[in-house]
Amino acid sequence: MIISFRTLFLAVLVCCLGVLGFGLYLQHIVHLEPCPLCILQRMAFLAIGMTAMLAFLHNPGVVGRMAYGLLMVLFSLAGAGVAGRNLWLQSLPPDQVPECGPGLEYMLEAFPLYKALPMLLKGSGECAKVEWTMFGLSIPAWALGWFGVFFLAGIAALVLRERVKDR
Repeated sequence: MIISFRTLFLAVLVCCLGVLGFGLYLQHIVHLEPCPLCILQRMAFLAIGMTAMLAFLHNPGVVGRMAYGLLMVLFSLAGAGVAGRNLWLQSLPPDQVPECGPGLEYMLEAFPLYKALPMLLKGSGECAKVEWTMFGLSIPAWALGWFGVFFLAGIAALVLRERVKDR
């Protein structure tokens, strides 16, 4: 069975929409407020999904496919780094958890982006709370898994060659 790269990009887009939709469900239906690191992970999922959507619509040749694949790899690595930081904060003993900091909106309004971004990436006490799990895995653990899937899809777009069916 041969799957085209266009189908691969569509599958990544659909999965990203599912992940983002589930995050919105947890926020608006279950009433779990996302921490700053969760919001950064959502931004990475959005970047991966937008890249996949553009690749699907563009249906590029080899060079374009590799460029889109590289972007997906980079966004996946960035998201995985943030998810890994979030998991590390969740693994800390209670006495080592950083204190809760200001909210995301306040940080972005009160500080220039170059000062707000390092504060966001450090995380805070609210990022260390595990408020939801499924099969024993917290939200950032699931996010890390999805970033791994999207990383592999990006690698596939970078290194695999498309086979042409004989007609």
